[in-house]
Amino acid sequence: MKTENYIQLDFPSRSSNEAFARTAAAAFAAQLDPTLEELGDIKTAVSEAVTNCIVHAYPDHIGRIHMRLRILPEGELEIQVRDWGQGIADVEQAMQPLFTTGGEERSGMGFSIMTSFMDRIRVRSTPGKGTTVLLRRHIKPRPDRR
Repeated sequence: MKTENYIQLDFPSRSSNEAFARTAAAAFAAQLDPTLEELGDIKTAVSEAVTNCIVHAYPDHIGRIHMRLRILPEGELEIQVRDWGQGIADVEQAMQPLFTTGGEERSGMGFSIMTSFMDRIRVRSTPGKGTTVLLRRHIKPRPDRR
């Protein structure tokens, strides 16, 4: 699929970088002129994807997170968040609401939240090799901005 614009970021899996990733995604998506609600949805989905890397992929050490954002034709935003951490043994189970491997303090709602805020989500994972989460959201042109 033809890309109209893209950015790529690599950063350590530190909690402080979750806010940076969320803000960077919103700034990049702004070129599509999303509503504030759409921007909030994008920021929330990115926050969940990056937090999953921090908490689950690298629970006992700092690892690398790669985030790629692309603007595709027809106003579609694609966000890829990738890690090279523990991986997920059963992706289908991990995507079930309330399932978590992060202990009692985790809600197990990360994938459910991403699914509710994005048009499409795809998760690929290999135990011991990492996980890639692909998120897509169509941003409709606003009639008052044509």
